[in-house]
Amino acid sequence: MSNSFISLKPIAELLTDDKSQPTRFWIPSYQRGYRWKPLQVVQLLEDVWEFVQNSEGGSRQAFYCLQPLVIKAHQDGRFEVVDGQQRLTTIYILLTYLQKIMSLLGKLRFQISFETRGTANELFLSDIDLTRAEENVDFFHICEAYRAIDNWFSNRDSMHKVKLLQHLLNDDEAGRNVKVIWFQLSDADNPVDAFTRLNVGKIPLTNDELIRALFLRRQTEQSLDANTRQLRIAYEWDQLEKALQSDSLWYFLSNDIAPNQNRIGFLFELVARAEGLPLEAERDPYGIFYFFNQKLKEHESRPDALWLKIKQTFMTLEEWFEDRTLFHMTGFLVQQGVSLVSLLKMSTECTKSNFEQQLRQKIFGLNIGPEELTSMTEADVKEAVSDKLEELSYHTHSNSIRALLLLFNVATLLENTRSNLRFQFDRFKGEVWDIEHVRSVTDDQPQRRHDRVAWLNHCLKYFGIREMEQDLQHEIKAYIDTPQLDETVDTFELLYGKVLAVFGETEEDDTDHGIANLTLLDQKTNRSYKNAVFAVKRQQILSLDQAGIFIPLCTRNVFLKCYSPHVANVMFWSADDRIGHLNAIIGTLAGFFCNGKEFTA
Repeated sequence: MSNSFISLKPIAELLTDDKSQPTRFWIPSYQRGYRWKPLQVVQLLEDVWEFVQNSEGGSRQAFYCLQPLVIKAHQDGRFEVVDGQQRLTTIYILLTYLQKIMSLLGKLRFQISFETRGTANELFLSDIDLTRAEENVDFFHICEAYRAIDNWFSNRDSMHKVKLLQHLLNDDEAGRNVKVIWFQLSDADNPVDAFTRLNVGKIPLTNDELIRALFLRRQTEQSLDANTRQLRIAYEWDQLEKALQSDSLWYFLSNDIAPNQNRIGFLFELVARAEGLPLEAERDPYGIFYFFNQKLKEHESRPDALWLKIKQTFMTLEEWFEDRTLFHMTGFLVQQGVSLVSLLKMSTECTKSNFEQQLRQKIFGLNIGPEELTSMTEADVKEAVSDKLEELSYHTHSNSIRALLLLFNVATLLENTRSNLRFQFDRFKGEVWDIEHVRSVTDDQPQRRHDRVAWLNHCLKYFGIREMEQDLQHEIKAYIDTPQLDETVDTFELLYGKVLAVFGETEEDDTDHGIANLTLLDQKTNRSYKNAVFAVKRQQILSLDQAGIFIPLCTRNVFLKCYSPHVANVMFWSADDRIGHLNAIIGTLAGFFCNGKEFTA
């Protein structure tokens, strides 16, 4: 019983079998008829022709590869087409169109037969008659494809036909040609099950599925060791996939939405990029597969060394994940868009302690300044952090502020070496995060009536729970119940001023847009209460925290007033509170950058 088999086959190898007879492809009854639109046919021609031009222009691209052709071999020599029928039939129609040149070159076409359509379609494909297009739906689409091919060539000279056919049928392994990913099912595989998986919802074969077949295909030696190696790789493959199914690990490593399955492809992409994945392969949906197919050829079909590299890469990433310090620093850098490939390269060139220091330096360079930490005193670091924070403003430096507030959270968690708390990158990356003003900004008061009513309702609810400001509550209710009051320009502004006065937020302050008055909050929560006063925001944040909703630690600490030198009134966010918050950010970040380093005198 044979295993599944995968390879890259030039189109030339599809033409005839090992007996030099036309290869027989068989379309089973569970397949629909040929249904490609002219646009799809033209796109295929354009893609192949672009490859022809690039190859003549000196491109490094050795071949152009079509998507997988999934087949199952039958004992009578036929190949049952499980997936790829539309593309295979289009190639056949193209070869029919170029039949005269094919004959001059002494080339035969493969054959396509059909289980349910008899010989009519087979005969029609081999000698397409456009006058019969209306006889049935299959003939119609075949003729439409043929016309699309004819129209495409009509504006080109005869050499275009010769060049395209030469590249299409070049069988020189080292030459530039067109190939298919040949995925041959094993004897035990059920073709109907495979067809269903691939075509219900059009689920394509993925890079990692194709690569798995490469690693697990039967080797030329049929020995106990070879079988044992296959079983070991299969088991270890499943273990790696299982580990990557953890969202906490996935979102530590990646900013992309986690796929429900087949996450191991991430590792192969990582290793391929580290090994120098060509630019054209990065643009190709099956570029990673082509890369590993070539690598396995270089390893003389022995996947052990290449598989070991995959495992070693995973073990390095797993070590970072388990190490609390490396987890937070590498996780932060990944979130900031730094590639794991560059971090892996950095780690191989130094000791673990030096790696940590280089990570700190990279974070410092990205977020504070270009200075070298090793040449700075503690006072220098603190001054650099303070100067950076001082220059930031909400309206012009939102990306920098968002990054530094995130770093503040990460550094806070690392301050206490006895703590085992870890930042939840998985939950953080599952939300969109706003930079939220801790204290409301008076020049950002709501302008539209429904926004004004929503803002006042938040305040009214707060007053009602605490049974306070009864007269003001009546005024608010009167405004909400009487839309006509908005016709008086000053009505809301007067009410707005009274509410701010109750919460001590009427004073003008130029620092309202600085980082001292800013924190991270998920977009949904932030926009639900808009520009509410501090006391209302505080109540909402604590309610969410008590309900188990993810709130970044430092955001929670701000509304608990953990950084305030004096907690005189939890309803107010005063200038002293802002100063305390700013000092906490400066101290925490400076401490993070200074950790474990010997300072100059």
